[in-house]
Amino acid sequence: MRIDANDVLIVTDVQNDFCPGGALAVPRGDEVIAPILRIAPRFQHIVLTQDWHPPCHASFAASHPGRKPFETIELPCGPQTLWPPHCMQGTAGADFHPALKLPQAELILRKGFRTEIDSYSAFFENDHTTPTGLAAYLRERNLSRVFLVGLAYDYCVGYSALDARRLNFPAVVLRDACRAIDLNGSAAAMEARFAEAGVALIDISELSG
Repeated sequence: MRIDANDVLIVTDVQNDFCPGGALAVPRGDEVIAPILRIAPRFQHIVLTQDWHPPCHASFAASHPGRKPFETIELPCGPQTLWPPHCMQGTAGADFHPALKLPQAELILRKGFRTEIDSYSAFFENDHTTPTGLAAYLRERNLSRVFLVGLAYDYCVGYSALDARRLNFPAVVLRDACRAIDLNGSAAAMEARFAEAGVALIDISELSG
């Protein structure tokens, strides 16, 4: 698959709390960094996303007395998996992993900053209605196809890819530059949704240009 000038690489949530030793560590999450750094110079445009939660965020199990991480509750916006507190604004856990050196990135998109609603996708809050502004940014800059890498494959990467397709952007997930949480079969479930939505799933060895 050839990379061209209208493609954008979206590097998703490669933050300390999602890497080994972090508050919500994705297994082997830091392994995405080397392949991301290897392919980044081939893209003219790069966007970074950053989970950016306030304290007492509605997605935190600690915000719901008696609840535990990885339980599911119902919020006004729909079902919500509860997580350990993570990526809180201004903390070291919310910082990008120090090895992720991408000074050429043109935009850092922070998401999940509204207390009452989570945001997996880079395009919409979890109500699937409230936009982050990323789609308008891409269209104004004539960036027409998105390549997605980072953490986690079955949550923020995956939902970003699905929303890109819903917005009529061609979407390509580079699977060997992602790692999954795989909660109750969530990785396989996300791949089934990729197939239905027309999300391309390739390895970085299949890139050219």
